[in-house]
Amino acid sequence: MKLDVRIHGRGGQGVVTAAELLSVAAFDQGLHAQALPSFGSERTGAPVTASCRISDRPIRSHDPVSHPDLVMVQDLTLLRDPAVLAGLPDDGTVLVNTRRDLADLARGGLVMGPAQHWVTVPANDLSRELLGRPLPNTALIGAVVGITGLLEPEAVAGSIRRRFAGLGEHVADANVRLAELAYDLVATQTRGSGTHA
Repeated sequence: MKLDVRIHGRGGQGVVTAAELLSVAAFDQGLHAQALPSFGSERTGAPVTASCRISDRPIRSHDPVSHPDLVMVQDLTLLRDPAVLAGLPDDGTVLVNTRRDLADLARGGLVMGPAQHWVTVPANDLSRELLGRPLPNTALIGAVVGITGLLEPEAVAGSIRRRFAGLGEHVADANVRLAELAYDLVATQTRGSGTHA
């Protein structure tokens, strides 16, 4: 059992934090995991990439994920670059932070293949409601848990609470709630349906 995730977003969206939270949750569950930031420009708004590997066996590779099982896209505009989906297999999954439906995405000139499984979650909208600003990372982590079924929601909640403990209990609680809301949006979907949440 393994899951290789590549996360694409922009500086300020918590891309590296998302990879770390997933890896800590996996580790807390007794799995092997690693988070790999891609070092480059990390200024606000600049494209940022991070990777996370999760496995029930020791992980020998320490290079960025080039053949992901799942690509998380925190900023919809990044899908104009074909490199965002590079290495994704035909049965891979793309998780996109957007309120738009799939037909609308296809008409918008964004790169839409070759992945068969597309899931959309309005993570910015959810975050604005609970945090007052668009920080999509914890919502999208919850969606990953719902899509894959690989991690326990409780493990993810624990990793979020530890990461945000220094910002106050209300911030940690809001981020856990974001993950739960996104989990609920996608957990009932049939994997491979090609539908959106």
